Amino acid sequence: MAVLCKPAIAVPEYVITNEETLDLARQLHGDHPQIDLVLRLIEHTGVQKRHLIQPIEKVLQHPGFDARSITYEEHTRARVPAVVRRALDHAELEPDQIDLIVYVSCTGFMMPPATSWLIGEMGFRPETRQLPIAQLGCAAGGAAVNRAHDYCTAYPDANVLIVACEFCSLCYQPTDLGVGSLLSNGLFGDGIAAVVLRGSGGTGVRLERNG
Repeated sequence: MAVLCKPAIAVPEYVITNEETLDLARQLHGDHPQIDLVLRLIEHTGVQKRHLIQPIEKVLQHPGFDARSITYEEHTRARVPAVVRRALDHAELEPDQIDLIVYVSCTGFMMPPATSWLIGEMGFRPETRQLPIAQLGCAAGGAAVNRAHDYCTAYPDANVLIVACEFCSLCYQPTDLGVGSLLSNGLFGDGIAAVVLRGSGGTGVRLERNG
């Protein structure tokens, strides 16, 4: 039975608190017709602080899609390998023992995908299978575990690395003033997580099925 090992997580160094977020919303959108609703929603998210890959002042500058894509790639390359390495250590495996990498991210774009770069950078086997998943948002982590479990069910001795890399601050759009978007601006932060699903061996949560 497949075992989901201990995950590794990392958050960037810049922090914005809930109170700072509320103050910022008042400054930027004080004349919004639904500002009171937005403030109540942000206040009651339960999120006390968020981590960002850049200072909030730089996030608000919004230099355009091309510049943000460059920032996404730079921070992916700089931050993801260390998290992957810790996840592999928790699973007591080396990169060449991984058979599939499932990589989820909907807040940036790389071509070739980050999976290809990781394979070349960290010593995974050239034939390591790749499954980049985009556009699933909050459901992506669960979907990644499901696909990893499917793979280990088909290949009981396989090992699957799952990586989630989301830099939500890069999706800020200053002209999008819908209540849902303003709530998202005050709710989501940046972070990376990685975990290994071992088809056999390992210590962690045993997965019987997925859905």
